[in-house]
Amino acid sequence: MSESLIFSLMLVVLIGILSQWVAWRFRMPAIVVMSVAGLLVGPIFGIINPQESMGELFEPIIIFAVALILFEGSLHLDFREIRGFNKPVLRIVTIGAFIAWIAGSLAAHYVAGLSLSVSFIIGGLFIVTGPTVILPLLRQAKLKPRPAAILKWEGIVVDPFGALLAVFAFEFIRFLNNELTLNSFLLFFAASIFAVLLGWGIARILGYAFERGGVPEFLKSPVLFAVVIFTFVFADEIMEQTGLLAVTAMGMTMANMHLTSIREIRHFKENISVLLISGIFVMLTASLNPRVLIEIFSWNIVAFVLVMLFIVRPLSIWVSTIGTDLTWREKLLIGWIAPRGIVALTVAGYFTAILTDRGYPNAEMLTALTFALVFATVVVHGFTIGPLAKKLNLTTTDESGVLIVGGSRFSAEFAKSVVETGNKVLVIDQTWVGLTHVRKHGLNGYVGDILTEQLDYQLDLTPYRFMLAMSKNDVYNAHVCEDFAPDLGRGHLFQTAYHPGNENVSVAVPSGKSLFTPSVSINELEERMNMGHVIRKTPITKQYSYTQYLRERDDKSILLYILKPDNSIEFYSTKRELQAQAGDLVISLTSPAKTIERVKERLEEENGETEIPMENLEELFMK
Repeated sequence: MSESLIFSLMLVVLIGILSQWVAWRFRMPAIVVMSVAGLLVGPIFGIINPQESMGELFEPIIIFAVALILFEGSLHLDFREIRGFNKPVLRIVTIGAFIAWIAGSLAAHYVAGLSLSVSFIIGGLFIVTGPTVILPLLRQAKLKPRPAAILKWEGIVVDPFGALLAVFAFEFIRFLNNELTLNSFLLFFAASIFAVLLGWGIARILGYAFERGGVPEFLKSPVLFAVVIFTFVFADEIMEQTGLLAVTAMGMTMANMHLTSIREIRHFKENISVLLISGIFVMLTASLNPRVLIEIFSWNIVAFVLVMLFIVRPLSIWVSTIGTDLTWREKLLIGWIAPRGIVALTVAGYFTAILTDRGYPNAEMLTALTFALVFATVVVHGFTIGPLAKKLNLTTTDESGVLIVGGSRFSAEFAKSVVETGNKVLVIDQTWVGLTHVRKHGLNGYVGDILTEQLDYQLDLTPYRFMLAMSKNDVYNAHVCEDFAPDLGRGHLFQTAYHPGNENVSVAVPSGKSLFTPSVSINELEERMNMGHVIRKTPITKQYSYTQYLRERDDKSILLYILKPDNSIEFYSTKRELQAQAGDLVISLTSPAKTIERVKERLEEENGETEIPMENLEELFMK
């Protein structure tokens, strides 16, 4: 038994992480890859059955996973951001969620054939649109800001509350079925209030300890992990089903304490939860009974999925947004896109065990029903969001937005030149100091790590077509380009050249195109800025051709990019030969001596043949 348990745990963890890697490498929804992998090693080939091999450990692991998932989701519920919601978002996450719960519950009862009690319990769970699924879809589809923001925040806000709605529905159904007396029902609500206060109090204490240095950096994630589990178990021991409420309250409290270490706290998911969630999802699918796979294709479950796709979701969106300023195109897109994710399936596994143990009829169908809905929505919505958005003209038209990774004096000056062309620019650096020059110019900057998954929750990256990796860490630049290649395409990824003295050059192969002509390192670009080099714009005309410009330009100048008449940008690269036409602007980094010389020539042209002393011009230029 112990050998079987060890083998199952090893295989579950290995398959879960391998599935995540395959999903990242080939830009596929992770939930689809994990589902297929779990089915292959479980009910199809019968290699493992985690539920049998783990025995009594299976259910506690699932329960802990659900608690961690809800805590992580609630960490993103910052009231400062929610306060800025517009009317459509508020309507959708309140009225729309209620309509989806009622309509989904009725569909589960009358179409799927579940008992009315089980239908209303699980109906609350089906309102969840997982942010782990919707955010990658939004990044790939490049929607316009408003529909993208609505879909994003609906997923983030509703994510932790779907499970809580199922919990309260469960207790209410027990009361209606006389499983609970009125006193027991009121006691549950009292325990729920206690659970909220418990989560709030522990979060305040832990946040205070983090802020005062009471917990070192290397212990923050382990301490957080242990405290979340403690909070969940403590509340659940006092009253069953209140542990989920406690950890949700704990996450929301920490999100709104505005801790300086909130970003490190949010790494909690990436450091611990990704591993746990990957394993849990494989455990659930690998433990499915082969009979469940047959049930998934039964007419009632297929019909239920179709009703949820074509009736329940559109109905909840169109009714809840009556009187708002959403266009019919936006309503149509938002009413179609609602992929369910990992939260729905893991929490469904949690309730399947509870309801089955208590003898609720049809409870064993929950896993099959949820799996069918999750898999169908992820696949169908994943493949249709892009084409439908284009058909409805809801994709972004800002084709030349530039995302610069790495703050410096040069990147700030470069970003300023791009902003002056009318294109969007965002500079991201891992430190506040790195954005000093960006702030001086009043440009958009963000402190964070572009490689962290949490950035998807904080920033909308859809307006940016190009990514320029300009940090002083060459290997980091290569990783950035490699990570975003599937989203942006390698043709839109650039990185500055390796520094000649970089000892880590052999560690990574450049994944983006070498930026500028000639391609130089960010260190050299910084040195040139310190020497007084300036970013110069040269118009190409019929009288002054591009060939003439190349012939007369300073040999030490660096060609940066070409600005087209329609404000689109083409970046110079060592492996790409550009040709500027009449009407284009060539932007370059030029030495001050060449700039002064050109100014002198133009002033002499304007003032006739009168020669202007160079020392006077230099003094004027420096001013």
